[in-house]
Amino acid sequence: MKKWSDEAWAAAAPVYEQIINQPFVRGLADGSLSRQRFMHYIAQDSLYIGEYFRVLSHIASRLRDSSHAADFVGFAAEGVAVEKALHESYLSTNEDKPAAMTPACTLYTSVLKAQSYAPVEVEVAAVLPCFWVYQKVGETIYKACTDSANPYKAWIDTYADPAFEASTQRAIAICDELAQAASPETKAAMTDIFVLCTKMEWLFWDSAWNLEKWKI
Repeated sequence: MKKWSDEAWAAAAPVYEQIINQPFVRGLADGSLSRQRFMHYIAQDSLYIGEYFRVLSHIASRLRDSSHAADFVGFAAEGVAVEKALHESYLSTNEDKPAAMTPACTLYTSVLKAQSYAPVEVEVAAVLPCFWVYQKVGETIYKACTDSANPYKAWIDTYADPAFEASTQRAIAICDELAQAASPETKAAMTDIFVLCTKMEWLFWDSAWNLEKWKI
């Protein structure tokens, strides 16, 4: 029987192909991305990630299976430490630190938080792209990156790390377990939100490439 994750990835695959071919992501891979664009991304990611980990903690409080809940507590705790170290390694000065979320960051975090009103299976599926897309992008870039002097090597290494892959695989497995017991309507909603949040990942990097700001 086909797993939910196989169906979800197939539905989101066209979006992922656009992500991996984005100029921002290609610039990360070959080190040609401007510092201005990267710092725009990192600054916004530092704001996004705070909301994201709150969503992970909220999911942990909703999950009925104690092992699933423990995994999500772990994702939040471990992720905070890793992301904080990564962001602080780049956000070295006050000028680098963001004043406010961009429209893309505001939209993505709002979409995630809105899933607190959906079935927990849907909320879990909403956070999966931040695991899976980053793991796939990190792995792809790592294999393509041959320059040890790439200024973004720390970022690449973080998301290509086997520990992050293990967390990603566990998150996928939890989604599959939840989907197996879910109604057809809930499974469809899981796929829809997974695809939407994969699009949000594309939008986030596109926002950084274009140095997005509020127009008003």
